[in-house]
Amino acid sequence: MRFSPWEAKYLLKLALPVFIAQVVQVLMGVVDTIMAGQVSPTDLAALSIATGLWIPIMLTLQGILLALTGIVAHHHGANDQHSIREQLHQAIYLALVLTCLGLIVITWISIPISYIDMEPAVAAMSLDYINFVKYGLPAYLIFCTFRNVSEGKTLTKPALYISVLGLAVNIPANYIFIHGHFGMPALGGAGCGVATALVFWAMAIGMITYTYFSKKINGRFLLKHPMKPNLNAMWVMFKMGIPISLATFFEVTLFACIPLFIASMGAVVVSGHQVAASVSTVLFMMPLSLSMAICIRVGNLAGQQNFTEMKQTIFTSFMLAIGISAIVASITYLGRDFISSIYSDDAEVIVLASSILVLACFYQLPDALQVAANGVLRGLKYTKPISYITFISYWLIGFSLGYVLGRTDLIVPAMGPHGFWLGIILGLTVAAVLMLVTVKKRINNEIYN
Repeated sequence: MRFSPWEAKYLLKLALPVFIAQVVQVLMGVVDTIMAGQVSPTDLAALSIATGLWIPIMLTLQGILLALTGIVAHHHGANDQHSIREQLHQAIYLALVLTCLGLIVITWISIPISYIDMEPAVAAMSLDYINFVKYGLPAYLIFCTFRNVSEGKTLTKPALYISVLGLAVNIPANYIFIHGHFGMPALGGAGCGVATALVFWAMAIGMITYTYFSKKINGRFLLKHPMKPNLNAMWVMFKMGIPISLATFFEVTLFACIPLFIASMGAVVVSGHQVAASVSTVLFMMPLSLSMAICIRVGNLAGQQNFTEMKQTIFTSFMLAIGISAIVASITYLGRDFISSIYSDDAEVIVLASSILVLACFYQLPDALQVAANGVLRGLKYTKPISYITFISYWLIGFSLGYVLGRTDLIVPAMGPHGFWLGIILGLTVAAVLMLVTVKKRINNEIYN
C-alpha cells in the first residue's frame, strides 16, 4: 500500500473541526475552574471532586452512543437514508434509557463522597453540583446522538459551531449562578453545575435545530414521523457501544486512580503527576480527533464496499498517526519546562512534571497507533475486541507494572510516579500491537468473506 496525500488531506479536513470542538469543550472546564477558584478554595475543591465523579459517568454513557457514528457512516456510504433515519430514532430512545441508568447511578453518588476525606462544606457543595448538573444529562446524550449522526455523514463542523454556542452560554451562566445575579441564589462552585446543565440544553437544542434545517444532513426527512422503539435495533447499538464505553472507562479510571496510590508521597509528587496528566490529556485530543475522522471515512468506504480504497485509507491513517505522534512528542519535549511553569510556580513541581513529560514523549507513538486502530475498528463496526484489549493493556499490564515499579522494590527501588508512567508506556505499547493485529485480521475478513 502507498500513502495517499488526498486521503490524508481529507482525513485532516474531517479531524480539524473535531479537534477544535474538543478544545472548546475543555475551555468550558477551564472557565468553570477559574470562576469557581475566584470564590474560594472550598468552591474549587468541591468542583474538582464533583467533576471527578460526574465526568466518568457522563463519558461512559456517551461512549455507548459513539457506536452510532460507525453505523451511520456505513449507511451513508451505501446511500441508505432510510436506515440512517431508523438508527437516529432508535438512538434517541437508547439515549433516554441511558439517561435513566445514569440518574439511578447518581442517586447513589453520596456514598463515594462520604468515603472521601474532606471538609463537610466541600462534600455538601460537591453533592449540590452533581444534583444540579444531572438535569443536563438527557440533553447531553441527545446532543451526542445528533452529533454522531452528523459526523457519520462526514459533517464534522456542526458540532464545532454548537460547542462555541455552549461556551458562549457557559460564561454568563457561571457568572449568574456562582455569584447570584439577576435574582438567582449565589451557589458558589455548585453554580457551575447549573451552568453546565444549561449549556447541555443549549447545545442539544442547537444541534437538533441545525439538523432539522440542514439540507446536507437531510434533517426534515430524518426527523419526520417518530418511529416506534425497536428493542432489537437498540440492543445491537448498545452491544456495539459497550466496548467503546468500557475502553473509555478503563482509561479515565486509570489516570484517576494513580493519584490515590501516590498520595502518601506528598503534595509535590501528586501535583507533578497531575500537571503531566493534564498536559497529556490536552495533547491526546490530536490523535483522538484523527481517530474520529478515521472511523467516519472507513465506515463510509465499508458501506460502499470499496475495499481497495479502504485499505489505502487505513494505511494513510496510520502514517498520519505516526506523523502526529512525532509532532506531539516534539512539542512535549521542547516545551516541557515552559508548559509545567504555566500550571505551577513551585520549582519542585515544575522539575518533577518536566521529568514525567519526558516519559510521556515515549508513549505518543503507541498511543496514536492504538487510537487510530480503534477508529478503524469502530468504522468497521467491529468493537468487541476494544474492551478486552484496553482492559488487559491498561490495567492488567500497565497499571500492575506501574504499581510494582512505583510503589515496591521488587524489580528496582520504588520509582514513585515515574514507575506508573513507565507502566502506562508498556500498557499502551501492548494495546497498539494488539489493536493493529486485530485490524489486520478484520480487514482480511471483510475482504475475503
